[in-house]
Amino acid sequence: MTVLIVTFSQDNESISLVTQAIEAKGGNAFRFDTDRFPTEVLLDIGQGNDECVIISDGDQQLNLNDVSAVWYRRARYGKKIPDTMEQQHREASIKETRVTIRGMLASVQGFHFDNIFDVERANNKQLQLQVAREVGLTTPRTLSTNNPEAVKQFADKCKAQGIIAKMLSSFAIYGEQGEEQVVFTNPVTDEDLANLEGLRFCPTTFQEKIPKALELRTTIVGQQIFTAAVDSQSLKQSTYDWRKEGAALVKSWQPYDLPKEVESKLLQLMAYFHLNYGAIDIIVTPDGRYVFLEINPVGEFFWMELYSPYFPISQAIAEMLLVQSKK
Repeated sequence: MTVLIVTFSQDNESISLVTQAIEAKGGNAFRFDTDRFPTEVLLDIGQGNDECVIISDGDQQLNLNDVSAVWYRRARYGKKIPDTMEQQHREASIKETRVTIRGMLASVQGFHFDNIFDVERANNKQLQLQVAREVGLTTPRTLSTNNPEAVKQFADKCKAQGIIAKMLSSFAIYGEQGEEQVVFTNPVTDEDLANLEGLRFCPTTFQEKIPKALELRTTIVGQQIFTAAVDSQSLKQSTYDWRKEGAALVKSWQPYDLPKEVESKLLQLMAYFHLNYGAIDIIVTPDGRYVFLEINPVGEFFWMELYSPYFPISQAIAEMLLVQSKK
């Protein structure tokens, strides 16, 4: 059994963890770093009488007819195409690279964990919140807008608890020295409310501020549910976004028993999006409410496997890939 792992060259430890688990169970794993195509990796897609798909990476070669399962992690299109290339030509090359990879993935037979198109649909945060409410989960009051007046009205409605600002997309801004500046969730101040002109260039999402007793990370693989909790309020910089102190908190996560009723609703959410994997963020309020924030269909898990609570998430992923590929 051969598993095609679709990722990129700078992905983290999760790839090696799942690869090792696949190989320990007697399977084979082939890593396709999408950012290395088309400059370093060769891809031959034949049709008709020559129907065959071959990925060549150095001394390694994979015939996709031999692939029994696909683990789609992430894709980075054309990242190694030279910046010196004329802009319109480079954009055309990246576009063609993207449609070639996506077309190849769409045509691969066998078990997909998860299908790239389901992943992309699930990445729509507004839809996530809508479906979460429909299955009975509690969600924060939310506004996505480029309208300053709407933000002020929203802030007035949430005056008692205040509001925060966040982005729907994941991105970073890089300084002149290449330093990464990640856009985290931040509180909205009165000064911010008086300076909202920038919304006409970039819409932003605002939510009511939810009081936190704990923050949960629930990782779902098939029907297996792994939940860990951390006290994000223990550090000043992680008050609004625990990722700001992710390294400092990495060994502070502990196993947590999520109520069965909440687990059931999360599984309904997963079923709606046809997902086998999801990393879900939840707030536990001081009065014991569980507030759903979002689901990341390709979210990280490696730190909860390498450190406390030492969840065997990669084993669960490998098991599903190999078991389902036999069907």
